[in-house]
Amino acid sequence: MVSERVGANARAETVSDCAPVFHPWLRGRVQAALTRAWTTRVPVLQYASPAEVAAGVLRQEVLEAVSEDAAIPSRPWIIIDFCAGGGGPTPSIERILNSSSNKSKTTSPTQFVLTDLHPHIDDWAAAAAQSPNVRYAAEPVDASAAEPAAILAAAGLGPETTAAHPRVLRLFNLAFHHFDDPLARAILRNTVETSDGFGILELQDRSVSAFFTTLAFGLGILLTAPYYAWRWRSPMTLVFTYLLPILPFVLVFDGWMSMLRTRTPDEVAALLHSCGATPADVARWELHSGEIRHLWPCGYLKWIVCVKRQECEAVKAVEAVGAVGAVKTTDQSVRHRATIDVKG
Repeated sequence: MVSERVGANARAETVSDCAPVFHPWLRGRVQAALTRAWTTRVPVLQYASPAEVAAGVLRQEVLEAVSEDAAIPSRPWIIIDFCAGGGGPTPSIERILNSSSNKSKTTSPTQFVLTDLHPHIDDWAAAAAQSPNVRYAAEPVDASAAEPAAILAAAGLGPETTAAHPRVLRLFNLAFHHFDDPLARAILRNTVETSDGFGILELQDRSVSAFFTTLAFGLGILLTAPYYAWRWRSPMTLVFTYLLPILPFVLVFDGWMSMLRTRTPDEVAALLHSCGATPADVARWELHSGEIRHLWPCGYLKWIVCVKRQECEAVKAVEAVGAVGAVKTTDQSVRHRATIDVKG
């Protein structure tokens, strides 16, 4: 639903979101730093930025995924970014996916829609001004009660777009770990009922390597703060980096907390199975996952992509479920792939 529900249980907040004394200026700098973490490529240490790697995953796992049944007509995808914050990596991902050198097999550019329970309209309007393929819904969107048709209408995607019966992919960039289990189940049930796929992209997990990657992120903030203070014409960036090191502390501490809350593919699959949707509906969904190193030696993009089979493909999976009443994670209806070969 494009609206409304803003309560204590609506979502689990990050440190910068929930601290009552956290000034909007500081919150904006935190979000800007996270965006830079997605879009920056460090020479020698990175062959591609995380956003470039993420674009490769979406291109291979979603846009260029070919149906086993050639008789099934291709339908375009629209990607709705939930919990978009200030925009994050989505504008960069859109630009990469729709660039001439990386154009997918679709006949038209892939449309992206930015949404959030707390809209960042100024940031989104700036992103939309840079590309005709980036839209946004100005009203709050609750991911557990979302209506894609209403979101697309609010974003200005009219009948000429919906006439093609596009498939909807819900995207969660550094976001899905914010939800507790009951809310995550509600979001997944709403996804199963109203959408055609979802993607979860994280830059951390519950591992020692992620601990040190997050620590390195804090070091990177200390090293690059003078450049961004000059670029943003913001001396206060230096103050809150060095004199009062609130920015590096919040980013590193929040990163560590996010590590502890990031789910494994098996845990996401378990939530999908227990979300309240029928076994037959869940059987139509196929889950792939993997990790790709974007930063030497220990920075990885962790990804989960789950897509609903089209009608012809789903018949065998639904029949396989039969009267069992449950779908196991080892069934073909939910498969895990450990790695993926994606070139940035």
